[in-house]
Amino acid sequence: MRRWLRQAAAGALVLGLLGAAGCGIRGTSVPVDAGAAPSRASCQVSGDGPGSDFAGSVPVHVYLVCSTQLLAVDRTVRMPGDRFSTDRSALAGALLEELQDQPTPAEQEAGFATEVGDDLAVSAPHEGDPKETVRLSRLPDELPPYALAQIVCTYGGTPVAAEDGSVVLGGPTDDEPKRYRCTESMRTRPDVAQTTGTPVE
Repeated sequence: MRRWLRQAAAGALVLGLLGAAGCGIRGTSVPVDAGAAPSRASCQVSGDGPGSDFAGSVPVHVYLVCSTQLLAVDRTVRMPGDRFSTDRSALAGALLEELQDQPTPAEQEAGFATEVGDDLAVSAPHEGDPKETVRLSRLPDELPPYALAQIVCTYGGTPVAAEDGSVVLGGPTDDEPKRYRCTESMRTRPDVAQTTGTPVE
């Protein structure tokens, strides 16, 4: 009886091994790339935003990259209120510096990043430019798409923008500036930014 039980157990083991071998999945020692792990970025900055209690500070929204889209975070720029609304070039430069700064620890923890490089600068409009033109040290079309989208959307909510909310950007040469708008499409798909510029009429 015991011998029969041992033979039955052995037979079951063999059948089990054959079943596993016949499932069509072979073992491998080669690592398999299953793609990136799902993003766990919250895209929500915890705690209070930056204070604006120091002299000459103005609260602003700047747009950073989080999970392949643009979202606004609270910042402050050091600029007297009268210059904030009247000195377009100075405000454009101050906002650009905010975009060039690395995100705060709280912003980084939430998954935010910036694509705007430190080598970019702002200059005043050229003669003949529309008054709302902001000249950059690089052609807008040569910027990384995400960086251009960050600049357009950050400028679009401030006095840097034209009365209709559009942003007029040009490069360092006498190229014709282009008009950009921070649309929902640009915020959700910043990679399209370079295709959205239109001639200034």
